[in-house]
Amino acid sequence: MNQPLRASIVVVTPVQQNCTILWCTATMKAAIVDPGGDLPRIKAALAAAGVTPEKILLTHGHIDHAGEAKALADDLGVPIEGPHEADRFWLQRLDQDGPKYGIAGVNFEPDRWLVEGDTVTVGELVLDVYQTPGHTEGHVIFHHAPSKFAQVGDVLFQGSVGRSDMPGGNHQVLVQSIVEKLWPLGSDTTFIPGHGAASTFAHERATNMFVSDRALAG
Repeated sequence: MNQPLRASIVVVTPVQQNCTILWCTATMKAAIVDPGGDLPRIKAALAAAGVTPEKILLTHGHIDHAGEAKALADDLGVPIEGPHEADRFWLQRLDQDGPKYGIAGVNFEPDRWLVEGDTVTVGELVLDVYQTPGHTEGHVIFHHAPSKFAQVGDVLFQGSVGRSDMPGGNHQVLVQSIVEKLWPLGSDTTFIPGHGAASTFAHERATNMFVSDRALAG
């Protein structure tokens, strides 16, 4: 059976960030999630997949996820959607943060801010948007229920969780986002994080030292 959604990870920037290309197999239209840098690598991956970029989606405003989003949007002629407006702080300092990470950060405002309950489209796909603060105040995730798939940015990782020691971060709020927003999406959900390998919510609930059922019950 042909899957309606496919995803490919392109590891970018000196901090090994997962830029994700999501596409609709019916239309071969694609969204580029979190293009922090290394734009030639991203464009090569688009060409290799044979997809047509339709938009850029952002989970949050940190430099490794959003630094070169504006440059790519201008180059491809596509809009930027996300994150939540609470991350305006980060998007207005990308030019300052860029040199620290070897990224050509360009400040911008997205074409569309996202809020809880919004949807974003990629070809014929419709993804649900959830607000998931804790790593940043304006962090969002994208969920495609029919595919049991989520792109969770820096909220949850295989075996770990996002940092909460930067401005706007809060560990308790982060854990709350995971338990109240991610877990209800279903344990059989596969997710791509902002760094590292993909995993499932079931695996993290069983093994993650920060947010497994056992860890939270303790």
